[in-house]
Amino acid sequence: MIGYVTLGTNDLPRSVSFYDELLSVIGAGRFMETDRFVVWATAPDKPGLSITLPYDEQAATVGNGVMVALEMDSNEQVDALYNKAISLGAKCEGEPGPRDFDGFYAAYFRDLDGNKLNAFHFAQPE
Repeated sequence: MIGYVTLGTNDLPRSVSFYDELLSVIGAGRFMETDRFVVWATAPDKPGLSITLPYDEQAATVGNGVMVALEMDSNEQVDALYNKAISLGAKCEGEPGPRDFDGFYAAYFRDLDGNKLNAFHFAQPE
């Protein structure tokens, strides 16, 4: 149902550099780009993540309660993405680990613009 999610930035080159490195951990690469936005995806037919300078040319701001959740293939991939994000300057919002639902493993962080992201893996209990 979701085609892509867009996050605002006030510094496109810095944000693009952050996401180029971060999303390479999960095999995502640039899918579309202009001088105002870049979209990454693991494949053209998979959901993407976009970073953009706001259309109205006002400052990008962070939505309180807004979060982008990125699905991972394993708990190890959650750890790898979270650790990469932190090494690139992201702020911890919750270290990797099991959460309140059986089989749900997640980590939370804020990117360089303050946007909140979650890396998660959900292994259905047998």
